[in-house]
Amino acid sequence: MEDERLLDIELRVLLEAIYLRYHYDFRSYAMSSIRRRVAQAMVRFKVDKISDFQHDLLRDPVLFSEMLQYLTVQVSEMFRDPSYFKAINTQVFPVLATYPSLKIWVAGCSSGEEVWSLAILLKEAGLLERTIIYATDINAEALRKAESGTFDVDRISQFSRNYLAAGGRHSLSDYYTSAYQGAVFDRALKRQIVFADHSLATDAVFSEVHFVSCRNVLIYFNKQLQDRAVGLFHESLVPLGFLGLGSKEALQFGAHQNDFEPFVKEQKVFRKVA
Repeated sequence: MEDERLLDIELRVLLEAIYLRYHYDFRSYAMSSIRRRVAQAMVRFKVDKISDFQHDLLRDPVLFSEMLQYLTVQVSEMFRDPSYFKAINTQVFPVLATYPSLKIWVAGCSSGEEVWSLAILLKEAGLLERTIIYATDINAEALRKAESGTFDVDRISQFSRNYLAAGGRHSLSDYYTSAYQGAVFDRALKRQIVFADHSLATDAVFSEVHFVSCRNVLIYFNKQLQDRAVGLFHESLVPLGFLGLGSKEALQFGAHQNDFEPFVKEQKVFRKVA
């Protein structure tokens, strides 16, 4: 028990040092998740002590950039949880279609799978040309990958199954070309996407939007940071705007639970209370 308490103290000192040196704020992330990720990174970089790791990270920005890949979650796939995308496609898009122009915010976009998925469904719904999609993350490397729209070919079969289950109207192959580096998605889709650095822990609202999709991000935050993030979403959404969360995330018991009402309850799609 004492060793675990000391480990948590060392981790908090490490996170404070990272914030002061690099301005990345992981201090309000769930400690169980941070503990696991730092342990994985220490094995990868062959470091035995957190104090030694901190010393190296503060003096080596390249090492910190590599470490950042462990501190941020990069697990996703196109049309992940197809029933969620089907609900967006069939129930949210018809409402959004009543607006002359649209803005959508994908917060914590990681390597871009969800962003490109939404762009494809928006195109099929006839909405993409009047939509701006803001794709944000704190990981610069993930943003570069997301903007490239390039994914490993061996992942495409799963993406295609998800696409059809989500209500896709054509074949996913209509939207990408195969190249030596992987499957490259249509550049025409990218014209409506703005990729940008944004931290839910430290940054403010940057635009008024009609729909926020932030899935499987809040589960890595403590309650205080969850409330801050949902507060940003509430502030950015137009009246009666939509919020989509991950399957294991909820607004119940949070500071903003009364600011939203279920829209497609089973798929964690909420609507801002007017």
